[in-house]
Amino acid sequence: MENMNLDFLESVKKQFDYYKLLGDKTFSQLTDEQLLFKHNDDSNSIAVIVKHLHGNMLSRWTDFLTTDGEKEWRNRDGEFENEITTKQKLIEKWEEGWKCLFGTLNSLKPEQLSQIIYIRNQGHTVMEAINRQLAHYPYHVGQIVFIGKMLVEDKWQSLSIPKNKSKDYNSEKFSKPKQKGHFTDEFLLKKG
Repeated sequence: MENMNLDFLESVKKQFDYYKLLGDKTFSQLTDEQLLFKHNDDSNSIAVIVKHLHGNMLSRWTDFLTTDGEKEWRNRDGEFENEITTKQKLIEKWEEGWKCLFGTLNSLKPEQLSQIIYIRNQGHTVMEAINRQLAHYPYHVGQIVFIGKMLVEDKWQSLSIPKNKSKDYNSEKFSKPKQKGHFTDEFLLKKG
């Protein structure tokens, strides 16, 4: 059981790292102005989505095992009012949130995955709380990528298998022997 829990922790770290990388690669293709773009008054800019993720990450992952994941100091409604005006400020908030998340994940021990923690007084095992965030963050990263792709249009650099290249990609994959690996490994190796 401990090996399975250790495998789980390693897998989620790679998945979170992968979704962070998708955001990083999107930001690198956008201007400050594009990061602030809103389709209409009811939609969120990429900057607002990052501000929300930042607030959520700090609240959920600070004192993760000992305090409620919805911190008293968090102003969730304020996360949807933008004050980020530059790519540099956006990336600082983005990095701070992920640093908090990875700092906590790296400190967890496999035997802690069944421990109960609370989010808004609702009990979750540590594993359930991790899975909750592993569903939440990719949802927003997908929004970031979609908005970015819309804004960049035909200059967009694909973040995964480029359009009309699936056959080539699959051919290359099936030309190799079967092997155990995490689906994010090839993307994370190309990081940077």
